[in-house]
Amino acid sequence: TIVETKLAKYLSNKSEENQVPCFGILGNLILSFSKLLNQKAIHKPSAQHVLDEDYYNRIEAIQFTMAHDDGKKIDDVNNADVILLGVSRTSKTPTSIYLANRGYKTVNIPLVMDQKLPNGLLDNKSSCIVGFVADPDRLADIRRNRVAIMKDFKLKEYTDLKYIKKEVEDSKKLFKKNNWPVIDVTRKSVEETAASILKIIEIKKNR
Repeated sequence: TIVETKLAKYLSNKSEENQVPCFGILGNLILSFSKLLNQKAIHKPSAQHVLDEDYYNRIEAIQFTMAHDDGKKIDDVNNADVILLGVSRTSKTPTSIYLANRGYKTVNIPLVMDQKLPNGLLDNKSSCIVGFVADPDRLADIRRNRVAIMKDFKLKEYTDLKYIKKEVEDSKKLFKKNNWPVIDVTRKSVEETAASILKIIEIKKNR
């Protein structure tokens, strides 16, 4: 995309000289917006990618979040802004990435039967800890689809509805016991879930 006017004109002239088709797709659109908004376009390349402190904070948050995806790294979870807990397939990873793009260092930890929580998590007062739950029937469908794609049909418990119901109930009990806010992600988009988390963070800050 060429937004610098002189460069765009040069490219158009050279294309005409060499009989190469050239279309100024955004030119008229930007002009129309300028008239509508009564603002002059700055025609500055990469103006949307400002390398300020906020940009570098987001990059750091994304790197942190990817390193801590799906419980891969749990020794420093207390450094996170947000910690997401939930059984498998409750949209923890996409929500984490969305929050990371907003500048929040996010850890997501899958809740597995009989598996202990990371040390220090129960005493964590600095991070915003949120539990995810979902409808067991919906989870069973999602998991069956995943198993079919992976072609690993040995995971009987993973897709068993009775087992999933127990997983979800146990997770609810854990969240209630520790007074962690819970979000039902069954019919929520990632954006809606993230918006709910941002509200929780705001409430936590104002306390």
